Amino acid sequence: MKINYRTVAYADLTNRQLYALLRLRAEVFVVEQSCPYQDLDDKDQNSHHLLGTTDDDRLAAYTRLVPKGISYADYASIGRVITAPFARGKGIGRPLMLESIASLQRLWGGQPIKISAQAHLQAYYNSVGFVGVGDEYDEDGIPHRAMLFNPQR
Repeated sequence: MKINYRTVAYADLTNRQLYALLRLRAEVFVVEQSCPYQDLDDKDQNSHHLLGTTDDDRLAAYTRLVPKGISYADYASIGRVITAPFARGKGIGRPLMLESIASLQRLWGGQPIKISAQAHLQAYYNSVGFVGVGDEYDEDGIPHRAMLFNPQR
């Protein structure tokens, strides 16, 4: 599946793009994972949004690129990592994270990145250079683990 990536600042998102990304986040993180949580956390406005679309402009993959000092005092972050149900199993997950890392570094330079990863996805994040730190913890009823990416490695 061919995916076209575009990194967009919050202020530059179209209404259609914003609706699509919020809809996908609710569809997967709230409904599919049966996890009621406050998705609108006031971080979107200070972030950039990586949109992965198909040739017919369907949102197939998405991440939120968060600058240092918003989610973590000493780290930039990548969050809300998601592949749409129709696009799963087509090999776009790993390229999504690689593009997310590259986009974050283009925006803010090579710097360490911290994520809060669902624990069952640690091998996926390891495959793109993240290393687990600390113990697992509960976040919204789902086991998570902090993971760090060091661009100097």
